[in-house]
Amino acid sequence: MHRAPQLTFPCASEYSWRAWEKAYEDHRRKVQSAQPLVDTCAPLTFRHLQLKLKRLKLEEERLSIIQRDNLLLLEKVASVMRTRRQAGSKNNSTHRRRSCRETGAAGRCHWAPSLCPHPTRADSLL
Repeated sequence: MHRAPQLTFPCASEYSWRAWEKAYEDHRRKVQSAQPLVDTCAPLTFRHLQLKLKRLKLEEERLSIIQRDNLLLLEKVASVMRTRRQAGSKNNSTHRRRSCRETGAAGRCHWAPSLCPHPTRADSLL
């Protein structure tokens, strides 16, 4: 590669040369005294991007639908318990109570004999 010839003074006058020399020395001093700098801070987060209002709105709607469905189911269960529909049920609670202890068939009850909630004949006579 060919180099351009170096002049003795890069500037035409002595005054320009001294100004250039002073600026260059200031630059070299700043470069020598420079400290390493690593930015360890987290990047800026913007509130409107972090909050995600649309997602919160959808979650609130989903929870309200679940709450409404739970209330409907609770009302249905409560109405079934109030009316005590036993006519078509094969698992009649009175039949289960009779077959547990009164007939002596404690083996058919799914409860342990000491924990069985069904009344005995002696309890029903009291």
